[in-house]
Amino acid sequence: MLQAIELTKQYTPNRQTIPALNALNLRVQPGDIYCLLGQNGAGKTTTINLFLGFLEPTSGQALVGGMNVTDHLSETRRLLAYLPETVMLYPNLTGLENLRFFSSLAGFHYSTDELAGFLTTAGLQASAHTSRVGKYSKGMRQKVGIAIALAKRARVLLLDEPTSGLDPKAANEFSDILRRLSADGAAILMATHDIFRAREVGTHIGIMRAGRLVETLTTPDLTAQELEAIYLQTV
Repeated sequence: MLQAIELTKQYTPNRQTIPALNALNLRVQPGDIYCLLGQNGAGKTTTINLFLGFLEPTSGQALVGGMNVTDHLSETRRLLAYLPETVMLYPNLTGLENLRFFSSLAGFHYSTDELAGFLTTAGLQASAHTSRVGKYSKGMRQKVGIAIALAKRARVLLLDEPTSGLDPKAANEFSDILRRLSADGAAILMATHDIFRAREVGTHIGIMRAGRLVETLTTPDLTAQELEAIYLQTV
């Protein structure tokens, strides 16, 4: 569902070339949870922005569903849902109203019961469905973001530091939701600093440094301690 082929992004301020991403190759299949680890500036967010079409590659290709994002931006975005570190919602609208609005933008129109079903599946308690989002915790906002992805019938989720700032209970709930989405066939690419969460929820882990993918691992073969040691040696 996601593929990077020699994907490269460079910036040239003052005629000086600065590589943000250098010849990245990766594949994310349906059912995969691929976690990108690395320090700030390693290229994780740049990778996600290239798949979203927010940036154009200097060279190489970002493919979604086999389609080049640069050539098929509208078609690829229909397959995607994006959860940034802070999900942007309208604070004066309820969870239901936000979900109705964003799903209608994607061309989907649901009954109130159907919308409530998406929110419940995403783990948001029923008592919060009709509360204003301005009163929500970050974890509750993330659940509305997941519900939007469900309503859009997204086949690919791109997540940028989604568990940053969540308390342990909310982070565990979010991990459970990702596992369910993965079991239903979604392809998930998640940028994160949390190596233990990556080990817990990921099926694959890529470690990035200075715009390069320097290590690729499969989590069934690793303990958390082994991953931590590899990460510290790599970055």
